[in-house]
Order: sequence, then structure tokens, then C-alpha cells
Amino acid sequence: MSAIPRVAPDPYREVTDVNGRVYRVGETDRSILGRPRKWMVWLPWIAMMGVSVYEYGYSSAEEVLRNAHGWTLTQTFWIAGLWAVFQAGVAFPAGRLRETGVLSPRRAMLTGAVLSGLGIVSLSHLGNPYIVMLGYSVLGGIGAGLVYATCINTVGKWYPDNKGGRTGFVNGGFAYGTLPLIFVFNYWFHPSNYKLILDLIALGMVLIVAYCGWFFRDPPKSWWPADVDPLNRGTTEDAKRVARRLAKNPPAKAQFTTKQAIKTGQLPLMWFALVLIGGVSLFGINFQVPFAKSLGFGPLVAASSAGVLAVVNGVGRAAVGWLSDYLGRRTTLTLVLVVAGVAQFGVLWSGQAHNEPLFLLFAFINGFGGGAFYPLFASMTPDYFGENNNAQNYGAVYSAKLIGGVGGGGLAASVVTAWGYSGAYYLAGGIAFLSAVITLFLRQPDAPRRSGEGPAGRGTALAEVSG
Repeated sequence: MSAIPRVAPDPYREVTDVNGRVYRVGETDRSILGRPRKWMVWLPWIAMMGVSVYEYGYSSAEEVLRNAHGWTLTQTFWIAGLWAVFQAGVAFPAGRLRETGVLSPRRAMLTGAVLSGLGIVSLSHLGNPYIVMLGYSVLGGIGAGLVYATCINTVGKWYPDNKGGRTGFVNGGFAYGTLPLIFVFNYWFHPSNYKLILDLIALGMVLIVAYCGWFFRDPPKSWWPADVDPLNRGTTEDAKRVARRLAKNPPAKAQFTTKQAIKTGQLPLMWFALVLIGGVSLFGINFQVPFAKSLGFGPLVAASSAGVLAVVNGVGRAAVGWLSDYLGRRTTLTLVLVVAGVAQFGVLWSGQAHNEPLFLLFAFINGFGGGAFYPLFASMTPDYFGENNNAQNYGAVYSAKLIGGVGGGGLAASVVTAWGYSGAYYLAGGIAFLSAVITLFLRQPDAPRRSGEGPAGRGTALAEVSG
């Protein structure tokens, strides 16, 4: 059966707004995709859950792996840190290949499925930490990064009118999808069976991601949903609702290339803010379970704290995505980063007080603040720079996790060794607050000037061109 049914194309027209941005309207999602665009929400969501064990399951499995292979704490978390480097690092070159038509979303997903599976297999069958870094960190990182970036960018392209809620929902799967495996790792994962469990996880990952990825397809450049007026001239209740949402997060004033986006100063600012909070988030993911165990908390509390972090992290991504559609993306982002900073101190103080209920409460708060910012950055990128080059532009922003991955993994392990958990959590809290302050300076950039244009930029005439 064909993955993409053949459908006669709809006629379209191009509408230009006061900023000179062009919208391609008239074509329905069914005429392009062969099915409703909601498929490009559900399938990316399932695929994201399929690879979520990489980021949110490793800390629960690390003790068994460390003892089985004789790794040091620093070696163990350098493997996780380098994985984050390659997972984030592939986003920009993959985005570049996608936007130039060299790499289709389907091919990106199928490649990501195979490499992700190989990464998990290397973790189960290789013992040398440096070889594991090549398998799990490099291959697995690239594979999971291809899946993550393709899923996030695909849903953003299909929902230019409702990026926040949809992107947040899909992004959430990357967190809570690993919940069952967290409890498997804490209760049934032992040196006698870890290879079998990891091999089964790898097999399931390949099958799930490959099946979902087979149906992926991008809309045409500048596409806009046929039933949504990009100029907000509708009078129905649905049109008014969309207009209110777009008033808080107006479409980008132009389709920026990555070079143009960098020149605005806003993309580098977003990148730096994500460097800081990304490292804090990975620190929480990697070290919350080891911190709980170092305090003498039992496996139930350790597993529950990790499970709470993953579930709330994922649900929080969906919730703030929806909330940002009504409060505004930048305001919501600042609030989330403040919460993330407070959570670092709360986890530390409740743990030192050996107050298990309070510790789980702050694990809840940490889960919310430690991941909800990702869909906000993912939605703000096309809000600021447009959808046409979003795979490449968001790849540039998301590459910040390259630095955050090192900070939240190997360097964080060194900080814990040198300063203890107290020093590490105090440092993480301060960095989160600094990231929140930086976001106060984010503003949607004006359209790039063309040669011969005056200070006002483009004219105010609207134009419609048939296509």
C-alpha cells in the first residue's frame, strides 16, 4: 500500500501581507499529504516516545552499566554528555540538507531509526567506555537527533497557525515516553539480563520510528492552511480565536535565512539562553536519581522521582506550548526558566532534609521547568524567522545543546566530584536564573531590508497572486 495516496492538487494563490511576507493558501492538507495534517502530529509524537529512553532513561540504567563494565562516574556521564552533543549537533546540518531537498523527512527518519537502534545495541554489547562513546554517543546521538529534529520541524511546518500547542504536545513524547522503562531499569535491570533488555529496546525503537517515519512529508514552501486566513480578516468564532492566538504570537515578518537570522542578533541570543538552561536541564536528568540514591532513598523514591521528572517534563511541554499561544511565547519562556531555577534549590534542600514527599514535589517542579522550554524555543524560532528555513534555523538554535550536553554531563560529574551535590545544584540554579534574564531581551525582528527600501521597510499594500 502506498504511504502517500495520490490526490489531485488544489489550486493555490499567494497572499502578501504588509511586511512583504508571502503565504501560499488554497491547498488543503489532504491534497498535499493524502490525509489530514493531524497525522503529522500523532506520528511524530509516537516516534519521539520511541527514542525518549536515550535522554530520560540513561540515569536510571547507569548504575547497573557502570558496575557491569567497571566504568567510573565521570566516564559514565561523559557517555551521556557526548550523546547530547551529537544529538544536538546533527540538527543544523540535517536541517540544511532538508531545506535544500537533499534529505527528505522520510529518509531522515529511517536513517535515525537504524542509528538509534545501533546506539542501544552498542551500550549492551560493548564494555570499553571509549568504544561505547563511538556507538552510543556518536551513532545513537546522531540517530536520536535526526528523529528529534525531523519530528519537531515537521509539525511546525504543518501547523504555522498553531505551533505552540502542537509542538509542545509532540515534544512531550520525548520525555514521558520512557516512563515504563524507568521502572524497568530500577526494578528488573540487572547485570544478568541487561543485554537482553537493551536489545529488545533497540528492536522496538527501530520498528516504531521506521514505521512512523515512512509517512513523513513536508508541505510546500510558504504553505498556509486553506481554512485559516493569514491576514486575520475572518469573522467567524474560529477565525477570531485564531486571530487572538496570532496576536500574541504574530507570524514572522519575513522568511529569514539562517545568515539573516544570525544578523538580527536574536538567534544568537536564543542560542546562548538555550546553552545555559540546556545544561541545567541535562544536569537534572542525569543526576537526580544518583543524588537520591546518595541520600539513602530507596529504589521506589529514586524511580518515582525520575518517573515524575519524565512525566511532568513531557506534560509540561504540552501545557506550556498551549499556554504560550495565549500568554505569548517569550513571556511564558521567562516564567518557565524562573521555575527551573527555583526547582534546583528545592531538590537540593528537600534532599538534604531527607524529606521524601517534599523531594518528590520538587522533582515534580524540576520536571516541569527542566523541559518545558524546549517547545517554546522550537515555536519561537519560526515565530521570529518563518517556516521556510525552520529546519535549518532551529537546528542552529538547538545546536546550543552541544555545549549544554557537555556541561550537564561530563563537566557536571566533575563538579559533583569536586564540590559535591550542594555546589552543583547551587551553580545550576544560578545559571537557570541567568538564562531567564537573557530571555527578557528577545524581540521578533523586523523584515530584512532590500536594496532601495527606506527605513519603513516594505509597503502596506496587500497582494494576491494565483498559482
